[in-house]
Formats: sequence, C-alpha cells, structure tokens
Amino acid sequence: MTAIMARLLIALYPRAWRERYGAEFEALLEDGRGGMGAWTDVVRSAILERISPTQGGKVNQPSYSLGAVMRQPSAFIPVGMSLSALALVVGHIAFYGAAREADEGTTAHLWQILMAGQLPVLVFFAAKWLRRAPWQALGVLTMQAGAVLAAMAPVFYFNL
Repeated sequence: MTAIMARLLIALYPRAWRERYGAEFEALLEDGRGGMGAWTDVVRSAILERISPTQGGKVNQPSYSLGAVMRQPSAFIPVGMSLSALALVVGHIAFYGAAREADEGTTAHLWQILMAGQLPVLVFFAAKWLRRAPWQALGVLTMQAGAVLAAMAPVFYFNL
C-alpha cells in the first residue's frame, strides 16, 4: 500500500487513537499488502472506533471498582425502588396486619409500580455496564436481585 493511502486510511481514526497507534499502524499498512480487503477492514474498524471507542474513548482503560459502578444512578435506583417496595409492605403489615384484603389497595398498586418500574433501569444498566466492567456489573446485578427478592419475600410469605 502506498504511504499516501495509508495516511488517508489512518486519518479516519479518532485523534487519540492516531496519537497512540498511528505511526506504528501506518508502517504496518505500508509494509503489508494493500488489497481491497485490507482497505475495507481498516475503514470498518475506523468507523467502529468512532462509534464505540475502545477502552472508553481513552487510550488507557479506566479501572472501575464495585463502589464506583454502584454509585451510578442506573445501579442504585433499582435497589432503592426495591427497598422502598419492601418498606411499603412491612409498613402495611405493621399498621394493618397480614390479612389478605378482598380488593388490592394503594399499597399493592404502589408495590407493583415500584417493582415493574425498575425493569427498564435494570436493562439499561446491564446493557451499559456489562461490557465496560463485567465483574463489577455482575456484583451490582446480584445486589439488585437480592433487593428484588427481599421485596418479594413478605408478599409471598404472607400471601398478600
């Protein structure tokens, strides 16, 4: 491949990527065969790099801790919603007892809204964080699952 063509293909990549890998990649392109397959691979890779930069848009990959991931709103909001649903049920049982009512009351409707409302947030969290920090995201999802089970436990135990 010619030097001009290699420089044009490398110009498709983001600036941070070019600063880190540009000279080395240019030498590789100039030394290698420059067929149509190589061109399409480089163009496809450059487009993907612009859409979804490797390592979070920075050359150095950030390190995420479980606490840092848990501080994300999409991580702690579902846990808060589950704990709020648990508090509603426990409060209802404390004030009115565990007797099953003929008609679902306000507490039951609020519980259902809180439990169903966290599903889109959970899906968003999983889609965003399982790629970036898989082990930490699995830890947070485990905490979220525990909070959901804790909110469901009194409902099933008392058959509400």
